[in-house]
Amino acid sequence: MLKGKKILTIVSNDYDDLEFHYPLIRLTEAGAKVTIAGEETNKVYHGKYGLQTKSEISFKDVDITEYDALIIPGGWAPDYLRRLPEVLNFVKYLNEHKKVIGVICHAGWVLSSAHILKGVKMTSTPGIKDDLMYAGAIWMDEPVVVYNHIVTARRPIDLPYYLPALIDAIKK
Repeated sequence: MLKGKKILTIVSNDYDDLEFHYPLIRLTEAGAKVTIAGEETNKVYHGKYGLQTKSEISFKDVDITEYDALIIPGGWAPDYLRRLPEVLNFVKYLNEHKKVIGVICHAGWVLSSAHILKGVKMTSTPGIKDDLMYAGAIWMDEPVVVYNHIVTARRPIDLPYYLPALIDAIKK
């Protein structure tokens, strides 16, 4: 289904365990090559609920032009990730080239900090609704919203709706 597709997912401590691992598993099952990037290569990052993952590449070593999509999990990690120039550059590049950007829950903060939300229809956890609207987004209380190349979801319970939409967007 996604054979030959290269996807970058980014991670930092306090990521939401389900929002990181569920897409990683589903996208890998669909045949994509998913690469895990963090601030440091081979660093172990801890999820909010006890799971762990290890980065395969550092942000500074990522060549974003090689990727078909970027997946940003939620949790508290996005509040940190949104401060990193490399991460914001990933988002800006993929947005300019209309490549898929998938975000769930608090991950919308990263798109807000990348200044790409003016007129974008999206969803998120209701807790950051105002932040996204102030950044110019048109916020919708839906399990998943697909707006051009940007796929957004509210929270872990929406993962069964988010992943089919994400896989479909990446296939195109």
